[in-house]
Amino acid sequence: MAILLAILLFAILILNTGCAFGNRTGNKRYTKYSYEFFGAFDSIIQFMGYAENGEQFEILAKKGQARFEELHKLFDIYHDYAGINNIKTINDNAGVKPVEVRQEIIDLIQFSKEWYSKTGGVVNIALGPVLSIWHTYREEGRIDPSKARIPDLELLKQALEKTDIDKVEVDPVKKTVFLREKGMSLDVGAVAKGFATEIVARELISEGFTSFIISSGGNIRTVGKPMDGNRSKWSIGIQNPDGNPLLPKDNPLDTVYITENSVVTSGDYQRYYEVNGQRLHHLIDPNTLMPAGHYRAVTVVTKDSGLADFLSSALFILPYEKSRALADSLEGVDALWIMKDGSIVATDNMKNSLRKMGGASDK
Repeated sequence: MAILLAILLFAILILNTGCAFGNRTGNKRYTKYSYEFFGAFDSIIQFMGYAENGEQFEILAKKGQARFEELHKLFDIYHDYAGINNIKTINDNAGVKPVEVRQEIIDLIQFSKEWYSKTGGVVNIALGPVLSIWHTYREEGRIDPSKARIPDLELLKQALEKTDIDKVEVDPVKKTVFLREKGMSLDVGAVAKGFATEIVARELISEGFTSFIISSGGNIRTVGKPMDGNRSKWSIGIQNPDGNPLLPKDNPLDTVYITENSVVTSGDYQRYYEVNGQRLHHLIDPNTLMPAGHYRAVTVVTKDSGLADFLSSALFILPYEKSRALADSLEGVDALWIMKDGSIVATDNMKNSLRKMGGASDK
């Protein structure tokens, strides 16, 4: 099964024409194209958009792919790369010395520290020691379900002692990052992919591309509007937590219509393992040190993909009253919660953007 999946993913690393005819906008004729590749951030990444010809679109896609692959190496916490100081390099030097890094890493860490404060500390990139334990147990449980275990709470509490985000020192002038205490480690999984998606989107915009979508493992960033002459908004499906998006007949739970926005979902169905029938996912509550258990999924819509990624985790971890209050307090942020019983709650603007819940359309 794994071999077949790998072959499938390799096979889709091609340039496809998405429609057999052009669409005229003004004096120019545009055609829809798509391009997919696998590898960066362990995700299938897709570019879909409109261009005057395939060569023009391929330039967009190849530039985007190269940048994603570069950012993956910079934000990686598991692997070393020749000539690159990345997040793993910072972790390896915890309590030893500051590490000089690229500006993208400085920006990512400063962004994460800023929003840690703004959201009450619910998403902490310094929670690495705790998340590392969960990662080990999750991988062991997925490889051999008969040996699946829940980490001992005392072990998690000991790791928690090494998670003070105030001990993550950033020197923006020298471009260095230093973890002041040995045993500390960063885990940027709650924000890195969205942050990278936003970087790629902005750089492609600066290159003159004006009508495209990036989907990075479910993190969606839309730019401009579809240039098909019919629609003014992109349509993005919200996955049913019990569904399978790879099945053609498996319809989304709802469809949100957006322009110049990002859509990111965090859910209990994305990375998990089971112990005695209990699902244990990757979104860990820093207060209980256990997987948050309030919802099946939370979807966030806001312009910046990095912020949408960060907030989808934060809103998922918080209980509903606090989660809703946080969403309502942030300008330009809309959210949808899929509760444990399958019921759906959404902010007013989110409802108005949904096809089923709000009667919205792509016009």
